[in-house]
Amino acid sequence: MNRERFSVEPLEQGMSFKAKAYQSLRQAITQMNIYGQSSEIRLDERRLCEALGVSRTPVREAMALLEQEGFIRSQPRRGIFVVRKTKAELVEMITVCAALEGMAARLFVENATTEKLELLHAAFDKYTKAELAEHVAEYSDANIVFHQSIVQASGSTLISDLTDRFFIHMRAIRRATMGLGDRADQSIHEHRDIIEALAARDADLAERRVREHTLGLAQYVERHCAFLD
Repeated sequence: MNRERFSVEPLEQGMSFKAKAYQSLRQAITQMNIYGQSSEIRLDERRLCEALGVSRTPVREAMALLEQEGFIRSQPRRGIFVVRKTKAELVEMITVCAALEGMAARLFVENATTEKLELLHAAFDKYTKAELAEHVAEYSDANIVFHQSIVQASGSTLISDLTDRFFIHMRAIRRATMGLGDRADQSIHEHRDIIEALAARDADLAERRVREHTLGLAQYVERHCAFLD
């Protein structure tokens, strides 16, 4: 069982301590490598209070909200743990995200500015095959930003809200699998194909390529991620 240190800053005045504790803890969970280890991640309430500089009350209130939203779970006499999805649950989640991200790509074609497209180009043009092998962790972060950028530039608040519900687990599984096999090399080629379709303003092709790209992750998890069982 693993206790992972949270990177949180002491809370400032203004918003309620409960709300700020919630935001800080949720952001910290988002950054955690949930699927990069075999053991569950246990949260230490006392250490969280010390890191945030608040009493236990706002931390407990924030954690109760996080539990309602499905990010953490509490077990009597054992503690509080970050929720870790099963392989089947992850495959289902990724499949749903594939549909949402595909629609976001279609809306990107219709709504995104040329500047948004140029930013996607710039994010990946710097990676040659040799550099990719040496900077997989950096590329993994760029991959996550890539998917977020398409959703944000789509202009759909609903798609953004829905994908945000899955973001913690999508980010974690994308990060955990990026360094396996030829995932990184395959990913960057598919990203460039997606950018090509977006640049051509071909909504059908962009939607299909993004959807198939994300479904490829679901297939990879199903076939190769036995550590999730």
